[in-house]
Amino acid sequence: MASLAAAAPVAASLSVFPDTIILDGPGARQSIVVQQSPAKDAPATDVTTSAALSAGPEIRIDGTSLVALAPGSSSLTISVGSESLTIPVEIRNAPSPRPVSFRLDVEPAFMRAGCNSGSCHGAGRGQDGFRLSLFGYDPAGDYFRLTQEYVGRRLDLASPAQSLLLEKATAAVTHTGGECFKPDSPLYRSIFNWIAAGAPDDPPDSPAVTGIRMLPPQLTLKASASSPPSHRTIVMADYSDGSVRDVTSLALFLSNNDGTASISKEGTVTASASGGAWVFGRFDKFTAGAEIIVLPESNAFTWPDAVTPLNFIDDAVFSRLRQLQIPPSLPASDAAFLRRARLDLTGLPPSPDELAAFSTDPNPDKRSALVSRLLDSPEFTDLWTMKWAEILQIRANNNNNLESGRPRRAAHKYYLWLKAQIAANRPFNEIVHDLVRADGSNLSNPAANFYTTAFGNPRKPMERAEDTAQLFLGTRIQCAQCHNHPFDRWTMDDYYGFSAFFSGVSQKRGAAPTEVFIFAQPDRHSAEHPVDGRKVEPRFLGGPEPSLENRDPRLLLADWLTSPDNKPFARTLANRAWAHCFGRGIIEPVDDGRISNPPSNEALLAALGDRLIQSGFNIRALLKDITSSRTYQLSSSTVPANAADDRCFSHAFVRRLQAEVLADSIAAVTEVPAAFSGQPAGTRATGIFDGGADRDYFLKTFGASRRETVCACEVRTEPTLTQALHLINGSTTDSALLRSPVLNRLIETSTPNEEAITALFRRALSREPTGYELSRFMDRARSLDPANPKAARNFLSDVFWALLNSTEFTFNH
Repeated sequence: MASLAAAAPVAASLSVFPDTIILDGPGARQSIVVQQSPAKDAPATDVTTSAALSAGPEIRIDGTSLVALAPGSSSLTISVGSESLTIPVEIRNAPSPRPVSFRLDVEPAFMRAGCNSGSCHGAGRGQDGFRLSLFGYDPAGDYFRLTQEYVGRRLDLASPAQSLLLEKATAAVTHTGGECFKPDSPLYRSIFNWIAAGAPDDPPDSPAVTGIRMLPPQLTLKASASSPPSHRTIVMADYSDGSVRDVTSLALFLSNNDGTASISKEGTVTASASGGAWVFGRFDKFTAGAEIIVLPESNAFTWPDAVTPLNFIDDAVFSRLRQLQIPPSLPASDAAFLRRARLDLTGLPPSPDELAAFSTDPNPDKRSALVSRLLDSPEFTDLWTMKWAEILQIRANNNNNLESGRPRRAAHKYYLWLKAQIAANRPFNEIVHDLVRADGSNLSNPAANFYTTAFGNPRKPMERAEDTAQLFLGTRIQCAQCHNHPFDRWTMDDYYGFSAFFSGVSQKRGAAPTEVFIFAQPDRHSAEHPVDGRKVEPRFLGGPEPSLENRDPRLLLADWLTSPDNKPFARTLANRAWAHCFGRGIIEPVDDGRISNPPSNEALLAALGDRLIQSGFNIRALLKDITSSRTYQLSSSTVPANAADDRCFSHAFVRRLQAEVLADSIAAVTEVPAAFSGQPAGTRATGIFDGGADRDYFLKTFGASRRETVCACEVRTEPTLTQALHLINGSTTDSALLRSPVLNRLIETSTPNEEAITALFRRALSREPTGYELSRFMDRARSLDPANPKAARNFLSDVFWALLNSTEFTFNH
């Protein structure tokens, strides 16, 4: 094992990782990475193989690795061309080589070879009669199955090379998985040496992995079509005894953006195209990442003069764009901004009168004033209530059957309670606090319905824990129920510790058929670990174990969860608000913030989270900041240098309107209110308290949330052929056009001329028609019989129909 200090460049243009090396005794090994770059943040070149390495007699140079020979202090000199640097190396006096370890040597070999993956022996029932725990979450169980489940079958202590375990893995005998490693590989030697030592179990005081790091932590490369640059990485593991080990050869690697930067099994990053990416190394139960910035091959980068920052959001976004050399699009026109902000903040397009007034308003602060007015509107309250009603699963069961959903009365009260909180602009941390600690009658205290989301009765503590983590921390812990999370930090101990907060939550029927009482049993505050049956006490996710003192654990959870000190809570709320305005989150999906899915702009997400905390969790204030930023106001029209950007917000994203917003928009522009089953006349789709996707064909077809889970993915906005056919041939558009008073007024006041066509463009698309569009429509208008009013109405109806069926109408942009 080796121990090292934090890695950092130690020369202006020549750097080595790690920059200080401590080896624990003879035989300890450490690989290095040498890079050269002309300046900070400039593209780096991996010069490890071309570097000349020299060291004292205590060290042997083996390729790009150092091997300790004798204890003492030494140094390593690295030379590249005319540059050189020297780093200290200390070899500790270990009395004897570290004994072979099942957990430190054999289990990692299984992971690296893929033996304990879900597609092999890590599957729930194993493979071919042999099972390992998935990614080694249960080493004690793995040791038992190898050494005692079938004594003498898998291991041959007298002749280790003839052990079935090794013969299968090297394909010396028939093996469904084929060859996993070769007999001369380090993986083979680790398992062989363990068997030769008698296949011992580890002593109780054996060191355990406490974390890993990936070096270098950030790379800046330059794309090249002819010769894509590559760069090595190293993974270091920290152990509970203070030692550190180079585990690069045992780690698993992945990239979150192979199109920009991929990573090989050996940890070598290859840049493919300009942009940003993260690569990750996984070892034991930990995952660590390194940020990769790939600059474009061309140096022709200019920043448009018209794009200037307006607030802190722009500072973070533009800094990132400059770093990646991605120019932003130009600012959107007043008309485009008006339509975008209207749809995002009220779920309705602007009226022609509003468009005319806004376009001619000379006030330089008119965009900010517009946003303030929209955020104070009742339509915003309806829209934001709908957004949270979706993920809080406010859905009614019309049969008032507790076992298949909330009774209609309870669901309606829950909705009205949520709407009242949002209308009053109550701090969002207070709303969440009320939900998490809620008890009593679900009718007199509607927040208690947070615990009655029953599509099966009753809900298990684990389900409540999963929903709470996903809703308010943007964390999906479901994988850790059965095994340690393969791509995040969460272990089974974390999962059951968080579930224990909800172990004492119970419910009972009230006097009314639709009433349920939620209550806590403080004496029930632990969860049973499924591997060893031990009791796991409540523990904050990623935090400490609180002192309960015979209190309802949910009170402590609510305090911790909504505290300004709990950054993930604020960041999750901020990310949801950002995704609502841009169509994608800084972390995407918004409720999957694992280590292997980092934010596309960490500085931006941190700034938004801090701003939300500073405002007292005022969602309206945060949305005002977002929609008043230059970033939000950029055009959706791209330039060649940013056309491929779908993560850094260099331009507005074109996104299909949500089902409810599209339905309300059709009703608004045609002035024909939609009719929804079971709803009073005049109800907007965004105001249907329990959704309506189960009852309304349009909402179902266009992907409205069924509110069956807390996942943001319940809302679907991807376009489909069925949607296009419904708009073209279905009753929604056809019925609205037949009854639209808009067309009647146009016929009464004018013939099918340029003025009438322009009026329809303004109404449907919030813009003037182009010369080409106007000439094409007028070519047909001139062929109409001016004495036939029916033909004139049919023509204008066709124009309106074409506009409502255009992607420009059904998308926000």
